[in-house]
Amino acid sequence: MAARYDEDQIQHLEWHEHIRRRPGMYIGKLGDGGSPDDGIYVLLKEIIDNSIDEFGMGGGRRIEVEVTDRVARVRDYGRGIPLGKVVECVSSMNTGGKYDSEAFQKSIGLNGVGTKAVNALSSRFLVRSVRDGKMVEAEFSRGILLRAGRPVSTSERNGTFVEFEPDEEIFPNYRFRFGFVEDRVWNYCFLNQGLTFVVNDKRYQAENGLLDLLNRHIDDAVRYPIVRFSGKDIEVAFTHGNQYGEHYFSFVNGQHTTEGGTHLAAFREGLVKGVRDHFKKDYDPSDVRASVVGAISVRIQEPVFESQTKNKLGSTEVSPGGPKIRGWIVDFVSKEIDDALHRSPEVEAALKKRVEQSERERKEIAGIRKTANESAKKAAFNNDKLRDCRIHFDEKHERRAESTLFITEGLSASGSITKARDPRTQAVFSLRGKPKNCFGKTKKMVYENEEFNLLQHALNIEDGLDGLRYNNVVIATDADVDGMHIRLLMLTFFLQFFPELVENNHLYILQTPLFRVRTKAESRYCYSEAERDKAAEELGRKVEITRFKGLGEISPDEFEGFIGPKMRLDPVVLSPQMPIERTLKYYMGNNTPERQDFIIENLRVEVEEGAPVLSAGEGA
Repeated sequence: MAARYDEDQIQHLEWHEHIRRRPGMYIGKLGDGGSPDDGIYVLLKEIIDNSIDEFGMGGGRRIEVEVTDRVARVRDYGRGIPLGKVVECVSSMNTGGKYDSEAFQKSIGLNGVGTKAVNALSSRFLVRSVRDGKMVEAEFSRGILLRAGRPVSTSERNGTFVEFEPDEEIFPNYRFRFGFVEDRVWNYCFLNQGLTFVVNDKRYQAENGLLDLLNRHIDDAVRYPIVRFSGKDIEVAFTHGNQYGEHYFSFVNGQHTTEGGTHLAAFREGLVKGVRDHFKKDYDPSDVRASVVGAISVRIQEPVFESQTKNKLGSTEVSPGGPKIRGWIVDFVSKEIDDALHRSPEVEAALKKRVEQSERERKEIAGIRKTANESAKKAAFNNDKLRDCRIHFDEKHERRAESTLFITEGLSASGSITKARDPRTQAVFSLRGKPKNCFGKTKKMVYENEEFNLLQHALNIEDGLDGLRYNNVVIATDADVDGMHIRLLMLTFFLQFFPELVENNHLYILQTPLFRVRTKAESRYCYSEAERDKAAEELGRKVEITRFKGLGEISPDEFEGFIGPKMRLDPVVLSPQMPIERTLKYYMGNNTPERQDFIIENLRVEVEEGAPVLSAGEGA
């Protein structure tokens, strides 16, 4: 029987209701603030973007930001929102001052949505505008207007102030991590010379654009000094290092496009063309781009992004009806590279040496790669090795964010997770034995080691992330010494050979409970000794406490709660202050006494102060 469909089924949602029902449409993933792309940081970005646009129009050279665990405040010294339109600009969809291309020709946001989404998704939202000695203030809760003041006299400088507290109904147990906020602020500074940020009373400013950006994110292990050049509405910087993979930072109109887009694809193409043209040799593109660290920033008119969060550029034209982005960037980058190499024989020689080294390494493993791949194609998808899911990562698929691969140790753990998983979106890969330490090894090791080769084929990342089959790659090991060691070895594998997986926020650690505290009437699962003690106190004396020794001890029925909607994942995030090569050398190199001293000293601090030294998900 067909479902009923008449006038009674037609609903009208107020603007704030629609945002609150479908927050992912506006801010992407939600999260608790433990990942740099969680929604609370998108909310903060939307407010700061408006202040950046004011700076771009010559309205103020200073932006002040204050962030606590729960609340964010932003004050700029731009022109201020027109006082008669303050309420409309933050609560009426498709209302704003950015539709006139003459006023905001290369603005970050054009859709009049961002601030409204912040308003609707905040339990408290306060906006204050100052213009020419007059001030208007309005306060909202979850998008509903609580009060709107009339213009009053003030001695404050022109500009806009916004304070918001994300709604815990939308973002359970959230808190702002200062490290993630700081990274975003630095990017704003790199892209806006002359702009000063003051964040929690600390001053941020950069004068050398993308050169400063790359210097912050890479260590001294580069093959030659960073090459940087700029033109009208475009800036590029790059160098080659010693690491595997390609590493890029891309921006459009000041927006960090973490998923790249047409401008990044053109930069990569222009890089190859420039090197080929200069040396008059048809190098393989993968050899030219291997180990490159680069950044590109462009400004275009009316950019089209693939989502409201603006992570990927979809525009093909510099302006409506104007030149093609691909041709503009490829021609510019290739010519500038050719000129730069002619000007610097030192850079020319070092770049050529790096490219030819990559070429030799690729040819050396060609034979073993072919043999290993033939066996891996069959074995990787064997049901005893990989229990696959039905829905995979697909940039055009609306369920792509849910596609997950759990990497487990042993058959018992993989068996429990397999029985409890959602077979539509969750796959399980079972490791056999303890992985090898990859630190300092070449890519040849991946093909010589059956486990690593099968894993790279299951993920489909042999030639980069373009074919990645799962959006979330989750390391699920026991919470004991052996489990922690396996976790560390797997992190080393990904960081050594596939660092882009980490840098693009695809790698996570699964949190599983350490204890079960239960009575006849209730069971609670605890992730720390503190949670265990609290649960035991609240449930009373007659409690049974179980310490889980491994994932295999947790029944499939229990596992459903740990890998379902309330799954706890710690993102693996690298701090710019700890580049990959330096991080691996410290934790996996031959400096055992130094690590031992570090552990002893920090254990002492933790015991004395009663607080952990490192925080998961914040670059630790």
